[in-house]
Amino acid sequence: MGLFSALNIAVSGLQAQAFALQNISGNIANSQTPGYKGINTLFVDLMPNMPAGTQTSGGVIASSAPTNTIQGQIQASAIGTYMAINGQGFFPVKEGNNSAGGNGPTFPGGDLYTRRGDFQLNAYGYLVNGSGYYLEGIPINPITGNPSGTALAPLQFSNAFLPANPTSTITYGANLPSYPQTTNSDTTVPGSELLDPTDFVDGDPTVSGTGNVMGGVDTTTFMNESIDGGTITCYDGSGAAVNLEFRWAKTDSATLGAGHTDNWELFYQTNSNATTNASVSWVNAGTDFSFDSSGELSPAITSINLTGVSVDGTSLGNLTFSLGGGLTQFSTTSGATTVNSLQQDGYAAGQLQSLSVGSNGRISGSFTNGKTVDLAEIPLFSFASPDSLQSLDGGAFAVTGDSGPALSGASGQLVGASLEGSNADIADQFTQLIVTQQAYSANTRVITTANEMSQDLLNILR
Repeated sequence: MGLFSALNIAVSGLQAQAFALQNISGNIANSQTPGYKGINTLFVDLMPNMPAGTQTSGGVIASSAPTNTIQGQIQASAIGTYMAINGQGFFPVKEGNNSAGGNGPTFPGGDLYTRRGDFQLNAYGYLVNGSGYYLEGIPINPITGNPSGTALAPLQFSNAFLPANPTSTITYGANLPSYPQTTNSDTTVPGSELLDPTDFVDGDPTVSGTGNVMGGVDTTTFMNESIDGGTITCYDGSGAAVNLEFRWAKTDSATLGAGHTDNWELFYQTNSNATTNASVSWVNAGTDFSFDSSGELSPAITSINLTGVSVDGTSLGNLTFSLGGGLTQFSTTSGATTVNSLQQDGYAAGQLQSLSVGSNGRISGSFTNGKTVDLAEIPLFSFASPDSLQSLDGGAFAVTGDSGPALSGASGQLVGASLEGSNADIADQFTQLIVTQQAYSANTRVITTANEMSQDLLNILR
């Protein structure tokens, strides 16, 4: 019985080593496959059920040991839509079926998961990896920047168009000179740097007056008694661009003595073509900006509302003029306004040019209008037992009862323009190949030896 048991045990050894060779060959074949997770081999001894004093060595059985939790090397790529996961997590993907008539794919199956991140846009604008799996995510409203719901869906960016967004807020920050160098200013004449309401023939343009500068001679007077405050391009509801120009006029100065304070008023141009006193050229913002001796606003002003703003016939509507960049009054040698911040939140419509992936887990689009906005969010999923996932063709995995359900919020971080390589190390696999070959040869030697011993036993009968 011992000889025949030895033969059976050797055969189990051959089968186990052949099983290991199959895994090794697969790992070597996929050493350059993006996101590939190698399969190692576990050997389990089979012990005969015998008393301890007479127990002998038994056979062996081999089983697979997935390495789904072992990360491959991440390498940079020139393709912006490639993405890798640094750490724990899987991409959600779906398998698509091409529908008849060229109307794009359908997605009848359930959610699958992968680490293969070589995603690129196909003919229908979907992000598809090299194995043909479609990336899923959550679309983002490009205007609000918030996700549109929570449901996963294959991401499509075909002919993505960013609608125009009208300007609603202008953020401004500047330093106003203590002594503005206006055209009419003369250091030998006190108050000559100030806007004088009595110089205007068609109404007082200050806050306490009409608040408007009329065309013609009053416009010339205003330009001579004010300084430039900066110009910014704004957009109406259709995306039409207009240049909104600001000017500052100092209306009072603390240097004139008791009862006086440093006071400024802001104007914006409403009609650049106003040449007669029949039309308004500049509009007063309607607020006094007063400064204390330390050059700070007193009282403090964070924002003002500009109502019914119109520039050369283009209506911008109501705007918020935010002093988020700060407004101060300090002495300068130039006597000009130093604009530190001048921004607005509107933009014209634009066509999608390119996609990129950020570490925040979002896909951003660059548009022809110069805007870059978030378009989709890619959630990463983890599993209680990732090595228990069912492996499918193309580096995809399906949920099993042993793996547990997909859990959102994996700790891994997306790396854009990068790709995770195979985790099968060639040097390690060749070392295992040598060991497997030697073990296989040793088992054949056991069979040969058992056969020779059997022949010797049969020869006793001759």
